[in-house]
Amino acid sequence: MNLYPLHRARPVLVRRQALAMIAAWVTFSAHAAPETLPQLIARAKRAVVVVGSYGLMDSPRFGFRAAGFAVVDGLHVLTNAHVVPPEEPGRIDRTLAVQVWSTEGQWQLRSARLLGRDLAQDLALLEIDGPALPVLRLAGQDAVEGTSIALMGFPIGNALGFVHTTHRGIVSAWTAVAMPAGDPSGLSARAVRQMREGSFRLMQLDAIAYPGNSGGPVLDIETGEVVGVLQGGAVKGTKEAALSAPTGITYAVPASAAVALLREHKL
Repeated sequence: MNLYPLHRARPVLVRRQALAMIAAWVTFSAHAAPETLPQLIARAKRAVVVVGSYGLMDSPRFGFRAAGFAVVDGLHVLTNAHVVPPEEPGRIDRTLAVQVWSTEGQWQLRSARLLGRDLAQDLALLEIDGPALPVLRLAGQDAVEGTSIALMGFPIGNALGFVHTTHRGIVSAWTAVAMPAGDPSGLSARAVRQMREGSFRLMQLDAIAYPGNSGGPVLDIETGEVVGVLQGGAVKGTKEAALSAPTGITYAVPASAAVALLREHKL
């Protein structure tokens, strides 16, 4: 047995303990200082894009539809299926397009193509031209009621212009709905099966959203992750009432549905 004087080993032990405590404090400090809402907004802006169409014979040439956001590798964009312009067979002068906010502080046009969609849950996946955009990460689990959220998009963008706008609120409830297919081409085997099985769940939010917010991300303010894709809102009477008398009741497709769509395309 080897014996070592305790009075000599103690300073080394103390120093090691001190270093371990400092390392633990640094780790704790990193986790104890979450991203603030202004920081989250500044980061998310680069990933949120304008979705529309580009037509050589159109005036204006870019037709605004709604919002979307970059995921995975920065070359794929999630949005709502209902905002993707319908296909026009034989017409080659109008294409799907997005506008991205560049590092130079201006909008840049990018071509896009529809990679896949889930009409039953109103989701669409686009592939865009490079270079890659900053991305937003999808949450791994559904947000619980009471979660503080922020949604970003371009409310009334065709009139007010393309300005990243953020509204905040909470997840106020989970509600069950059934989304009808927009056209016969959307009646895939999966969509028909889901309609037969019944409804699926949507997040109900108490944040006000307007036309132009559709397809934008719903962000968990605490984690910075995307917990949903904004789908629409409850209106009083006509669609115009969404502008004149918004109800403040908004709905979003959960991120889990978006994750499933990405997995279908091996992303």
